[in-house]
Amino acid sequence: MERGFRSLALQVPDIRIETERLILRPPRAEDFDAYAAKMADAEAARFIGGAQVRAVAWRSFLAKAGAWAIQGFSMFSVIEKASGRWIGQLGPWYPEGWPGTEVGWGLVREAWGRGYACEGAVAAIDWAFDHLGWSEVIHSIDPENHASQALARRLGSTCHGPGLLPAPLPDTPIEIWGQTRDEWHRRRAAMKAVIQCGESN
Repeated sequence: MERGFRSLALQVPDIRIETERLILRPPRAEDFDAYAAKMADAEAARFIGGAQVRAVAWRSFLAKAGAWAIQGFSMFSVIEKASGRWIGQLGPWYPEGWPGTEVGWGLVREAWGRGYACEGAVAAIDWAFDHLGWSEVIHSIDPENHASQALARRLGSTCHGPGLLPAPLPDTPIEIWGQTRDEWHRRRAAMKAVIQCGESN
């Protein structure tokens, strides 16, 4: 079993993105306890599939880690520089049947309201367009998730209307927000590569 984990780890790209306050990197085994705690928090997990017991959280954690090995990208673990602690996941997400090439986010409650999700999403969108060659980025957002809608607007995305997630999630209500690579690059250039994230998600 240990040899299998080592073999898999060798396939995960060695990527580290730094922002002013955050480090974005692929998930590691030591991230799981914090991930499981976040997914056990009904409020933090409300719009990302709902609260999960630890065994179910393990499987969802491995889905993202496995995507790194198979696809070469997935959501990053978000590390707060000041404390070194794991505070969530964000970044590219495109499983089978997904409505588009997504950059999503989900942070622990203690990290809400500090602009971390915006700061990390800006870096992740840059990376998705520049390194993955995506032509569009979407965000699939629950109609009641007003904080994520506000963040999508701050990033320059617009609402394209209702969307549909693949099984087993087709009854989950979502709206598709997004923008093209050209729209993103024009906005970034106009703002001298700075997006004001403010004191919110």
